[in-house]
Amino acid sequence: MKFKYLLAASVVSTASAMVAAPAAAQSTGSVDFDDTVIIVSGARETGVGGIENPNTTKAKQVLGEEIIRRQRPGQTVNDIVNLVPGVSFQNNDPWGSSGGGFTIRGFGADRVSQTLDGLPLNDSGNYALYTNQQVDPEILESVSVNLGTTDVDSPTASATGGTINIRTREPGDDFGLVGTITVGDVLASGATDTLYSRAFGMIDTGDITGLGTKAFVSASYTTYGVPYNPYGRINKTQLNGRIWQDLGSNGDFLAVSGHWNVNRNNFAGSESLEALLAPGADDRRFSIYEDGGEYPCTVDPRVVAGGPGSPGDSVDYDDREGCGAAFYRRYNPSDTGNIRGASRFSITDALTFTFDPSYQYVKANGGGPDDLRESFFTVNGGSYTGAFNGGYYFGRDLNGDGDLDDEIAGNDPSQTRTDRFGVVANLIYDINDDHRVRVAYTWDRARHRQTGQISAMLANGEPVDVFSIDAPLLDVNGNEVNKRDRLSYAILHQVSGEYRGQFGDLTTVLGLRAPFFKRELNQNCFTTSAGGFVDCPAAGQDLSNYVDAPFNDDHSAPQSRTYNYDKLLPNVGLTYEFTPTVSMFGNYAKGLSVPGTDPLYDSLYFADADIARPVPETTDSFDLGLRFQSGNVEAQIGAYYTRYQNRLAVAFDPEANDGEGENVFRNLGRVDKYGIDGSISWRPTYNSLLYVFGSYNDSEIKDDVQDGVDGAGNPVFLPTGGKSESGSSKYSFGARGQVSFGDLEFGAQVKHTGPRYLNDTNLPIDGELPDGTPFTFDAKTPSYTLVDLDVRWTITENPFGKDVALQLNVTNLFDEYYIGYFGGTLDDFGFAQIGAPRAASLSLIFGY
Repeated sequence: MKFKYLLAASVVSTASAMVAAPAAAQSTGSVDFDDTVIIVSGARETGVGGIENPNTTKAKQVLGEEIIRRQRPGQTVNDIVNLVPGVSFQNNDPWGSSGGGFTIRGFGADRVSQTLDGLPLNDSGNYALYTNQQVDPEILESVSVNLGTTDVDSPTASATGGTINIRTREPGDDFGLVGTITVGDVLASGATDTLYSRAFGMIDTGDITGLGTKAFVSASYTTYGVPYNPYGRINKTQLNGRIWQDLGSNGDFLAVSGHWNVNRNNFAGSESLEALLAPGADDRRFSIYEDGGEYPCTVDPRVVAGGPGSPGDSVDYDDREGCGAAFYRRYNPSDTGNIRGASRFSITDALTFTFDPSYQYVKANGGGPDDLRESFFTVNGGSYTGAFNGGYYFGRDLNGDGDLDDEIAGNDPSQTRTDRFGVVANLIYDINDDHRVRVAYTWDRARHRQTGQISAMLANGEPVDVFSIDAPLLDVNGNEVNKRDRLSYAILHQVSGEYRGQFGDLTTVLGLRAPFFKRELNQNCFTTSAGGFVDCPAAGQDLSNYVDAPFNDDHSAPQSRTYNYDKLLPNVGLTYEFTPTVSMFGNYAKGLSVPGTDPLYDSLYFADADIARPVPETTDSFDLGLRFQSGNVEAQIGAYYTRYQNRLAVAFDPEANDGEGENVFRNLGRVDKYGIDGSISWRPTYNSLLYVFGSYNDSEIKDDVQDGVDGAGNPVFLPTGGKSESGSSKYSFGARGQVSFGDLEFGAQVKHTGPRYLNDTNLPIDGELPDGTPFTFDAKTPSYTLVDLDVRWTITENPFGKDVALQLNVTNLFDEYYIGYFGGTLDDFGFAQIGAPRAASLSLIFGY
């Protein structure tokens, strides 16, 4: 028991043993297809200290339970994969439930597919990934990262940058209990009300029938004050479970898993890079967001729905004097859940069928305060309620003062509800011991409902309900007022095939994905600009006067439109074993990222769909590398080159706005990306471990981007050609070491992240300091280094043969101030959050 956490990963195989790499894939079919037999001579292990480099044709790395356990309990899985070369994650707080952002080889999270047991976790509309909504780490078996590639049966529309595949643990064969109680706090001067507490519990039933019927169920609750946010708080409840039934003794099974996550949280707060990079910003980091408004505060009763107002006294929204305005007072609540099925059936000794159905549900919003107008919106002789020109009109007395002359305080979050169904099915045929093929069908259908109900503000600046959709403020006719109103269907039908053949020491893989994407758009509002602004009249009104108004010649009426995207996506790979311990791998894969809903809805402004529609982004990715796997050492180094076509971003379009030009979503041309990733995991002695990793990632934008026209009508271009993409560091490197002395284990990890360009021009930016003094900012953010410590003391064993332990985790040991994730812009300051400060936690662990 003393050295369990160092030695459990030392699964040593002997000659003619089966070395499986199931954790390197996502669906049951991909797991089974990758579970190949590799003949070796001499000893060989499948991983060292929880780090595994599967012997596949692709650049992959797997983090197992050993490495997951040593991280802080409750931490988001995306922070854990920051130990993988090529991945760069910035956490918004030390605990993982405020969100964060990351890149893989320079691609942002919206171009990386993250899956849970094959179920896609990216938003079905804009492909965003919410790292604060991930499953509890205690239920995980492994996390694998594909750098720049995906599996052929992946249900993804956005995986040009790679995939992160999360695998849930199989329920135990024996009854067991796991519990974790954690308390912690931010240990940095100036932090207030940041106490962290979390409780987690899990029960394994064991085999309750003697026929392989087993299950686990878990629950957790987390609460803490958000760093840098004098008001914000996280309250998070999560439930997980899995039922498993073995079918025979050859690996066949049926399993159903469930997940439910309830987040009630404020935004962590973001700020312009101009403010975060100003001299002295690190000294002001715990007060930098307080400039947005006071807390606590009281709203003037005259501007509160329901009053009491003052008859005859016209009041303005601003009479609340900023109460409720601060960004950190805005809520970002979510209810998310899913049901995941998985199964494997051996039809014959050579033919296997896998079937993974799924359903997921999302209810979430984000937004803040705005003014609500009692009056009607009048135009061309007509009077209307609804959302017009960025204002909300209700046509009734909202504050009870007997007139319609006031502007009162309310909230206008953007509401999203998603129902998503999916199936991944594989038929795998073993031709013989050296050759196997599979065909797969993937179906993914998401109903994406986006509205913007308006709700009232309470006298203390709080919204009447964090979900405005549950308490909408109605107009004079009893109808909702919405800032947006659209319904989308994202549908995928995909067929794919893959062949794997072994020719002595050479293994080849040939794969082909054929996705058929459909995007059905239903816009119920009038699109008023190429930038996506809309007017949304409330229901049940005669709109003829509005439609006939002169300005409406430039508006696009409510409409439906369907876009289809089809592409053949081949991938070809090989591995060659020079010796039983040294092998080479190479791979080519074509990737695709279909435009998300925002740029597609913006395109509805144009009558000609073909001209306005952004085309999909594509990638051609090449990998070539070496692996070394022998006993106590596992190493991998690889080089890559990616040609990235039709990069989609907001840029100036000279044809928009009747030829006057406007900033809209546009395809900006080609970007070349290239670099090197490497890692080595080494166990020098039976009770110690050392892991070192690093990456160099660079990019080159091929073209200058038009930014407008001069006074003579000539195009003006930004000098982006030949520059690097912003928001991504060119290099990062780090290490982890751990050593055991009896029941006491010590671990430390460090990661250095290089500077990141602020924008795509790669030039210094002229700006201002907080006091208004002109200042020229450097073109890059400073590099930063994070050091984390962990100590685990195994006290005893519990009645189920598992450890009872105390674990201390300290993150950002030296309390380094650094800039959090930002996606970069073309030529200006973007927005970012401050990286997580120093924090420590102590956990009492029962059986994990």
